[in-house]
Amino acid sequence: MSSETASEPAVRQVWAWLESVPDPEIPVLSVLDLGIVRDVQWSGRETDECLVTVTPTYSGCPATEVISDDISKALHDHGVRDVRVRIQLAPAWTTDWLRPQAREKLREYGIAPPVGLAANERIVDISRLRASREKPLQIACPRCGSKHTQLTSQFGSTPCKSLYRCLDCLEPFDYFKCH
Repeated sequence: MSSETASEPAVRQVWAWLESVPDPEIPVLSVLDLGIVRDVQWSGRETDECLVTVTPTYSGCPATEVISDDISKALHDHGVRDVRVRIQLAPAWTTDWLRPQAREKLREYGIAPPVGLAANERIVDISRLRASREKPLQIACPRCGSKHTQLTSQFGSTPCKSLYRCLDCLEPFDYFKCH
């Protein structure tokens, strides 16, 4: 990191500005709530370039370009002239990187947050062609809190969500898959 100048705000200030950049698919979450911003630094090259490293929620996420543009615009709006958003695919993003407050924001928005941690989830060994005999996840309805819910589709409004229906209040809702 180069030394801080008048045209180069402190890295902590850049992080604070990124707090206001919403996820385009779930606007109640910021890119920081999602945990997709991995690093912020100033390059010491010919220009004072702010480099923001982002790991998308999955490698084919259609919102990646919009997120990059929104990050650049937010920093330009704060006077940062040269911004480069670098996409980093490894390590792959995981729902474990969600901030704790993001889970509550998801629930309030009507999306059931991931249950458990991805690092602790059991993996089915498909090389032996055996299905897991685990009980299905008990996903609580984000509207009424009931765990009397049913999986409707493995894919919801986006590939990273499943579609559920509450059998008590009868409302459909997305579940943000743990991955």
